[in-house]
Amino acid sequence: MKEENMGVSEEEETSGIGHFPDNEDLIVTSVEMLRKPKHRYQIAFGPYQMTVHEDVMLKYRLLKGNVFRKEELQEIIVADERQRAYVEALNHLSRKPRTAKEISQRLQQKGFEQNSVETTLERLEKDNLVDDALYAKMWAEQRMTSHKKGRLWVKQELRQKGIGTELISEALGEISADAELESALTVGRKKWQQTHGEQLDRKRKTGAYLMRRGFGGEQVRQVLKLLIEEDQQQGEWDEELDDF
Repeated sequence: MKEENMGVSEEEETSGIGHFPDNEDLIVTSVEMLRKPKHRYQIAFGPYQMTVHEDVMLKYRLLKGNVFRKEELQEIIVADERQRAYVEALNHLSRKPRTAKEISQRLQQKGFEQNSVETTLERLEKDNLVDDALYAKMWAEQRMTSHKKGRLWVKQELRQKGIGTELISEALGEISADAELESALTVGRKKWQQTHGEQLDRKRKTGAYLMRRGFGGEQVRQVLKLLIEEDQQQGEWDEELDDF
């Protein structure tokens, strides 16, 4: 491999073929695999060069000796960008599940055209690699049951991730009020036990803590009522032990 083919800058990759001659047959004179980035090839038409992804090269048969026109190559350039966008999206998804908005933002940050972004999202959704409805349900269950976050907290998180209002409602609807109350009671009890002083002060601090975690006012009231009852029961038990 020639030394100059060891790497191609992003600017060179995306510069297009505007300098290629019009209305001329362009014969592929060489096809060379680049060391970086992976799976990309440099296609030479005499003094003119372009780079494409391996899948695009094979699909359009960019092989030595084949003949193309500039307008054909322009279509290939569009296909190549879409392929690069798809590969970038897959790499982003390999780390953890993402929403459609998160994938879109990633591709836009990488400089891909809007048409390529939209095409990539359609392809990912068709392949069931991006599913906002499923993502929202899994996120809500994890955050509300494992991380003990309240409905309001999770709702805001899903909004920030670009999940639509209807899908958020469906996801939150999968979590029962009893399950959410149990989560609130678990974290509320821990905070209550860590708080000292008068009962009113403990109620204020524990209630504010639960509200910050996204639990609603009614649930906070229920939790505080249960915690006070637990304290009273414990006090009665302690008195019985003293009498014994």
